[in-house]
Amino acid sequence: MKFQIVAAAVAIGAAIGAAGSQPVYLDTTKPLEERVEDALGRMTTEEKAAIIHAQSKFSSAGVPRLGIPELWCTDGPHGIRPDVFWDEWDQAGCTNDSCTAFPALTCLAATWNPEMSALYGRSIGEEARYREKDVLLGPGVNIYRTPLNGRNFEYMGEDPYLASVMVVPYIKGVQSNGVATCVKHYALNNQEYRRHTTDVDLSDRALYEIYLPAFKAAVQDGGTWSIMGSYNLYQGRHVCQNPRLLKDILRDEWGFDGVVISDWGGVHDTDQVISGGLDLEFGSWTNGLSEGMKNAYDSYFMAYPYLKRISDGVVDTQELDRKAANVLRLIFRTAMNQAKPSGSMNSPEHVAAARRIAGEGIVLLKNSGNILPLDLDGKKKIAVIGENAIKMMTVGGGSSSLKARREVSPLDGIKARAGKDAEVVYARGYTGDPVAQQDGMKVQDISDSRDADALIAEAVAVARDADYVIYVGGLNKAPHQDCEDADREGLGLPYGQDRLISALADANKNLIVVNVSGNAVAMPWLDKAAAVVQAWFIGSEAGNAIADIVSGDVNPSGKLPFTFPARLEDSGAHAEGEYPGNKEQLAASKQWGDTIKEYYNEDIFVGYRWADKKKTTPLFPFGHGLSYTTFEYGKPTADKKAMTADDTITFSVNVKNTGDREGQEIVQLYIADKKSSLPRPVKELKGFKKVKLAPGEEQTVSITVDKSALSFFDDRQHAWVAEPGKFEAIIGASSRDIKGVVKFELK
Repeated sequence: MKFQIVAAAVAIGAAIGAAGSQPVYLDTTKPLEERVEDALGRMTTEEKAAIIHAQSKFSSAGVPRLGIPELWCTDGPHGIRPDVFWDEWDQAGCTNDSCTAFPALTCLAATWNPEMSALYGRSIGEEARYREKDVLLGPGVNIYRTPLNGRNFEYMGEDPYLASVMVVPYIKGVQSNGVATCVKHYALNNQEYRRHTTDVDLSDRALYEIYLPAFKAAVQDGGTWSIMGSYNLYQGRHVCQNPRLLKDILRDEWGFDGVVISDWGGVHDTDQVISGGLDLEFGSWTNGLSEGMKNAYDSYFMAYPYLKRISDGVVDTQELDRKAANVLRLIFRTAMNQAKPSGSMNSPEHVAAARRIAGEGIVLLKNSGNILPLDLDGKKKIAVIGENAIKMMTVGGGSSSLKARREVSPLDGIKARAGKDAEVVYARGYTGDPVAQQDGMKVQDISDSRDADALIAEAVAVARDADYVIYVGGLNKAPHQDCEDADREGLGLPYGQDRLISALADANKNLIVVNVSGNAVAMPWLDKAAAVVQAWFIGSEAGNAIADIVSGDVNPSGKLPFTFPARLEDSGAHAEGEYPGNKEQLAASKQWGDTIKEYYNEDIFVGYRWADKKKTTPLFPFGHGLSYTTFEYGKPTADKKAMTADDTITFSVNVKNTGDREGQEIVQLYIADKKSSLPRPVKELKGFKKVKLAPGEEQTVSITVDKSALSFFDDRQHAWVAEPGKFEAIIGASSRDIKGVVKFELK
């Protein structure tokens, strides 16, 4: 068999080489679809097979004979990954591939601002274009189902409407640079534990209402040029070779005309992948040469094995032509796009964008006695405590790990902002996992051999002598925290931080906790802390952005894109769902590769929908976020009392800044169906608007909805249904801070 595969690879190369003896040039002035048909008609079967699978870790082949270039992918979605060797995961050691690290997508979602999403997409797209990358592997829009998912920091929260609105400008911004987005991970990749072998079982209603809307928006509203299939299984079949998701829904229902790219190693079977709807295969491990040696790309499931089935008459070339046409379309949109700009890298504008997005996404969770903002220009002693105040956060976490040109630590950011009269001192407080290298990159050496008692004693002594304590802790990007390929082991903070924070609060009542994470965490010390700031993983300008918020140079305006549950059991996936899989099957599993069913028994009740249904009190609710100013809401109104299915209705509310500084408020509109033939959430987010108000300024905020905002997916009819009846429009500053209700009717 080894000989046959190697011989086939030689034959493929020979065929392409022979064909290349007579150069042929394509007419690049023709319309896109004509160019695709023209190129496809000139290609040999071997050339078509060559462009639908990888030729290196991050590239697929072109057709040199026709002047069609290779296609180059790069990991994102928070920055452009450093280059690796052709056939190895190790970094190539380039000196020109350092990037601007933008905030993680949880932070972007927390801005609740489509303008920030457009700025983000445009900026990262310029960096991808400058690096001559054709496909950016992101953004991610998988729904936040459990706070233990190690990859939640890469996604846009728990609500399908918020994620749908925020993903579209990102896509348009990236693709304006002639770089394709590859929206991921389609679909139902809601955990990292056993991500290759989890077979998700859920109702069609939950699929369409919760887990698919952001992907649909990416296709129909964003116009994404590619989609990445996920690792998990659905209905007993791996998603990268799953015709229901990749053909029936993506192509037939949504009209997607782009390329479906496998996640790296997501393909498992040639026969299934031929008919399953995938177009471009990456990362498959095959034993084409011998175990432990380089991947034999010609032995990928869609390479020689596919050609062998064609030559043996087992399959025809109809599916091959479809796949090759889709890949050609992507190449013409990107690598051969003559109108694309030149791009830019690490520009002052990109640095400013990263800082601005971070500032808008940081969420002020608690501010007792208005302790924040601090006067960093005054004659005060500020104690900064915690490992995350000095630890690099752009490195680690898996495929989103970056080689940033610079990363400002929180400690350095606060020191840089402090005036000459302020004194900033630092104590470690705790130590995390000692890591010398992660994701192919060197990690700075911040090792400390002292034990926990010694570190806490030092931190308490420093805190006791300070006017204010800024504690910077939370999670990091090590395995079993916020990291690909592993889920968290619990809701609590690691490394004994709860004990440390409590000791600091006892030593100094002016304790400000800055939590760095992409996930909700437990806060048993919450009553003791004077203020809590949710800072996310915010990239190159992290320290400066945190200093902007703490000092008041920027008024916080971010709001939570997911619920912080008080307990893990208050999450539907843990209370009623089967995370991390069917318990009986997990107990009986003998091998890591055994397929495990996971039932989403909580159905459509994810996040705040579950909290509302069960009437639990979250630690912090979805949509929560404070400001350094105050806002007053008037009584909401509607432009009519009833609407028809072909009509719209507009809800308006006056919002006034009653404080003494400029601020931004996010007005949230939820819809409640008062009587339905199927169970529905208490309320669902169906509109929002972020407004900037000067002190004393008042604006009327209006949000218009149509019948889609009133609809649910009826899986008995396989259709979206808006039932006539009574509804409520609920205006809130969060999902639990309700400012007014307007009753209306659908005729």
